Amino acid sequence: MSTESTAVAAALGDRGAPGQGDPYFPLSGNGGYTTRHYDLDLAYDPAGRELDGTATITARATQRLTRFDLDLSGLTVRGIRVDGRAARWTRDGQELVITPRTALRRGQVFRVEVRYGGVPANITDPDGSADGWISTDDGAFVAGEPQGAMSWFPADNAPLDKASYTFEITVPTGYTAVANGVLTSQRSNGGKGSKAGKAGTTTFRWNEDRPMASYLATATVGKFDVQRYTTASGIPVYNAVDPREAAGAAPALARIPAILDWESKLFGPYPFAAAGAIVDHAPDVGYALETQTRPLYDRAPDVGTVVHETAHQWFGDSVSLTSWQDIWLNEGFATYAEWLWDEQHGGPTAQARFDGYYARAATSSLWAFPTADPGKGENIFASPVYTRGAMALQKLRTAIGDPDFFAILKSWARIHRYGNGTTAQFVALSEKISGKDLGALFHTWIYTAGKPAQP
Repeated sequence: MSTESTAVAAALGDRGAPGQGDPYFPLSGNGGYTTRHYDLDLAYDPAGRELDGTATITARATQRLTRFDLDLSGLTVRGIRVDGRAARWTRDGQELVITPRTALRRGQVFRVEVRYGGVPANITDPDGSADGWISTDDGAFVAGEPQGAMSWFPADNAPLDKASYTFEITVPTGYTAVANGVLTSQRSNGGKGSKAGKAGTTTFRWNEDRPMASYLATATVGKFDVQRYTTASGIPVYNAVDPREAAGAAPALARIPAILDWESKLFGPYPFAAAGAIVDHAPDVGYALETQTRPLYDRAPDVGTVVHETAHQWFGDSVSLTSWQDIWLNEGFATYAEWLWDEQHGGPTAQARFDGYYARAATSSLWAFPTADPGKGENIFASPVYTRGAMALQKLRTAIGDPDFFAILKSWARIHRYGNGTTAQFVALSEKISGKDLGALFHTWIYTAGKPAQP
């Protein structure tokens, strides 16, 4: 916990802090507890766009708590229980403030049940894009980076707090509900839907037992064609594709087994129990997202995009951010994976890609701000994070040589597997493995704005 967070916690006493103090999204996440598991029981009616949910969250108190917060935007709370007893609550913006019947002891494991519902509204991010529960013409495109998880379930909505998840999603027959992890059951209800309570529904149950940041959760709903198979290396694949995107998506999706095998050789064993893709028809969204185990695409992706989002399963999903200013550890690494794929599959070398970008004028937006601190939310998806982040990795590679460079990538994925990392930790690991002082290199390429004088 930072000095600032410690001071806030001391001032609040037995009340959990309303945020984790992220420099870009200070109210994201909450203080006083860590989550262990989310059990999300949802029903969605695409016709009326109505969501009905019960979230049961298992957590552990890190201090004595007389009250604590969850993040929830919009929707109507219908009742809350803490350890089976009715609790009081109030709403304050995105904060759902819960007062349990009796105080929670430090170290106590407790369960919070929140019943809620309504028509979800997506979140508008600082850069103007939408995330969260985004309605489509046949369901919902559900992508939560960086803030959108709270648009559809109450959460400790910060990447530092990761948990396992179970999803039970009931939708009208003919629709498919796709979440993270492994599909453990699919049943037609015949009048006994877990939420819908009427005939003509199907319930999909998904389980993700590896730790997951809330922004990587999805519950996408649509009329999908489903493809299931197991790769030669034993990874179950589940693809859900909007029929309108099927022809365009087929070439890239066919490469998923090869991409998984190739990235496993570079980065270490695939970190999850399942893989695949969700290809929706959501042309107004404008992006794809590395939802854990099963990336989400707003349209038919090309091979490079699948390489990028699959690389995130190591860099971003298994090894997650500590704060959003470190997002280059996600996006720079996944962009560099695209460069490596091209280099090893008949395309330009990573150095050629570097040279092409370095040739851009000093006035280019590529040099506008530091890669490792892009500055508030509007810049976290801009080119210095992606492209200049990849350029920094190429500079590291040329400075220390391929054996040490690729050892660093594997070590980073192994050491922080299922956890979180920081830029400072990556720099320290790079120096430890290479035996070199890399302070000047990283200062120039990730901590400083402006075009470097030397390529």
